[in-house]
Amino acid sequence: MSTVRRRFLQASGVALFLPVLEACQRSTNSNSQVAGSHVAPEPQTAIEEMPVVAQEAEADAPVVPEPEPGGMRMVAINVGLGLHAPHFIPNRSGRNYDLPRYLRLLESHRDHFTVISGASHPEVDGGHYSSKSFLTAAPHPLSAGFRNSISLDQLAASKLGGTTRFASLALTETGPGLSWSSSGVEVPTESRPSQIFRQLFLAGNAREQQRQLQKLEVGQSVLDALGEQRRGLTPLVSGRDRQKLDQYFNSVREAEQQLVKAQAWTHRPKPVVDQEPPRDIPSATQIVERMDLMYDMMHLALESNSTRFLTYFINGFNQVPDINGVTIDYHNLSHHGKDPEKLAQLTVVEEQVVGALGRFLNKLAQTQEQGQGLLEKTMVLFGSNLGNANNHDSRNMPILLAGGGFQHGQHLSFDQPTDYPLPNLYVSMLQQLGLEIDSFASSTGTLSELA
Repeated sequence: MSTVRRRFLQASGVALFLPVLEACQRSTNSNSQVAGSHVAPEPQTAIEEMPVVAQEAEADAPVVPEPEPGGMRMVAINVGLGLHAPHFIPNRSGRNYDLPRYLRLLESHRDHFTVISGASHPEVDGGHYSSKSFLTAAPHPLSAGFRNSISLDQLAASKLGGTTRFASLALTETGPGLSWSSSGVEVPTESRPSQIFRQLFLAGNAREQQRQLQKLEVGQSVLDALGEQRRGLTPLVSGRDRQKLDQYFNSVREAEQQLVKAQAWTHRPKPVVDQEPPRDIPSATQIVERMDLMYDMMHLALESNSTRFLTYFINGFNQVPDINGVTIDYHNLSHHGKDPEKLAQLTVVEEQVVGALGRFLNKLAQTQEQGQGLLEKTMVLFGSNLGNANNHDSRNMPILLAGGGFQHGQHLSFDQPTDYPLPNLYVSMLQQLGLEIDSFASSTGTLSELA
């Protein structure tokens, strides 16, 4: 039986696992070079093999600024199985359009949202895999060498997330989410409303708080002790290893920053809300109830100023939903093949999806902050990575932007064959947050019609 040898950096009884490197492979190979490679042998690095041991360190909690009330927020929601365009996209552009079937559910907010059609992420393909690029616009997500880039929310959070307990929250119905770090690593997601509520509002007893603080201090000591060694390792490895290490250490640096911030917030009381902790809904067939509960948690997070940046991936509903008149599973309905019965049932399901969004917008509009409705201070991006789920086409993405103080009440229709870059909208959203950013991914400018 063969044994896989893991490699780490070691310092003062602390160790950090490394990704698989060419240097590691050479050291366990009887030949002096990796099979299929013509890279010459390189000096032995300071990579050791040992069990991971962490030593505790004393750490004073850093001071963080008070949360700033009134800051602009941003929410991004992706419906993974698409939205049937004839019921979502108006049949004419401008302000005097007739509301299509789905948008009638949002009629009370007509002057506070804009519909965008004909926009896409250039060079983003891959069917369902294009969800990875919904907020990044990174090309060819299904390709073998794909490496994602930072998502819209994480870029905003890296600049403005320091004054809230959570720089951002990445939520999903199941599995993967929409948020990606600057090093192309998927941000951990949460799908359980009970745990979201716990993170936001439940402080725990004294013993639990002390245990959490000790975990943070141990984690910080690991990263601090290994800093010098990891800096000295980079010049000793091959070019390909160096690129891999750069990506890996970027993730480590992000972890360091999160630990420092988490230590500071451990000593600050959590907000108090007049609401009982929710009970999770385990059945995936109850999609309406699950969406409503998740939107409730998102509203509470924004209202309490616990975070300014939220993503929510509506995915994983492959069962027959518990909705009157629906007898076929949701995923099958999205591949309707223009079958009238499937289209009729799909319409019923998607009306519930858009209706849940409408209830979320209602709550934001009705929540007052400094004399304004919270919707005016929250950009809500809603859409899908699939323009046509029936054939997995990621062009002509259905997009709606609500709130955030933009000039709304219009349908912006772009020429579909030109592949108008959706990142132009993302640049406008970043600038609406007050950031001096002129480009994002494949953008060519801003969506000036919103100004």
